[in-house]
Order: sequence, then C-alpha cells, then structure tokens
Amino acid sequence: MELKYVGLKPVISEHGISFKDGKEDKYVYLSFAIDILIALDHNYVHNIKYSHTVNQQRLASNEILEILLKSHPNLENTMDEEIGAYIIHLDKKEEDINNQTHLSEIEKQTYIANLKIMRDYLIQRAKNKIFYEHCIDTIAQSIIHHKIKELDTPFNEKFWHILQTIEGKLSLHKVSSNLKVEGLKATLIINC
Repeated sequence: MELKYVGLKPVISEHGISFKDGKEDKYVYLSFAIDILIALDHNYVHNIKYSHTVNQQRLASNEILEILLKSHPNLENTMDEEIGAYIIHLDKKEEDINNQTHLSEIEKQTYIANLKIMRDYLIQRAKNKIFYEHCIDTIAQSIIHHKIKELDTPFNEKFWHILQTIEGKLSLHKVSSNLKVEGLKATLIINC
C-alpha cells in the first residue's frame, strides 16, 4: 500500500478535466492526524492532564503507514477491500456514461477517456482519503476508550480540519463535543 500526495479533487466531464480549488487531497492532513494519534497512544492515569509537543517535521509516507498499522494490523486488508469497492464504482461510472442518452457518442468516448486518464490519480486520492478516515476513526476510538475530555492543538487550518472531522466521527458514536478557539489554540471539548 502506497501513500502519496496527488493533488486537488478533479472535475471530470466530456469537456475536459479541471481541479476544484479548496478540495485538497487528504494526504496533506495525515502527518497532523498521526501526530494526534501518537499523542494519544500511551498509558493513562485518571485525572492527569497530558501534554505532547507537536512534531514540526513531516513524517514520510512509510512512517505514517507504520504508525497506523500498529493500531490496525488488518488495515491493509480492509483498505484493499475498500479500494476494490472504489474501483468497482469507477467501472460503474464508465458504464453509466455509456448509458446516458443526452451525450453524443463522441462525448461519451471523451468522458470515458478522461476518466481513464485520471484513474490512477482518483484511486490514489481514494486511498489517501480512506487511510485518513481510518486514522480519524482510531483517534475517536482512543478518545472514547480513554474518556478523554479535552484535546488541544495549535490553531491552524490543518488541525482545525482534523478536529472538525474528529467531532463528526465522535457524533457517529453518540458522543457530543464542541470546538472552540482561544488565541493560537484550538480545543475539542468532549462530553463523555
């Protein structure tokens, strides 16, 4: 399994390929999310406040992979299944384009050719996103398991995005939480 940055979300049509500004590849968040996971990975003593210094160096893809595999030994099999399902989705999309009646034959061929050109790109973006989602789920599980009440990070775009994603994941587990910002610090307050 390979993790690598690919780029913005592509918009693919019978007219060409463009990229959606603001829809960044989840790969850019992985080092930050893994840093949170590392901060949560230790033995806990009740009523103690823990601190972790943010890693200023970006981790290599293989280091990111190794860290999450420690928490999820079967992650590669799970990812293979999920990527397999995504590839089936891409195949179905091509089939659906062939069945569209509002497109001419040349438009259908062009659309499908554009999808084929971007296929590896799309699959890598999907791998990065699936991996990111598993990382966030592992963080949420750790928060719930250890009954963590508060998670503080520096306030920047990457950590803010991750905290919002964690908040959403916690809500799926029926755990409410609030985000707040104080100066240069972002805080996720967990009500468990």
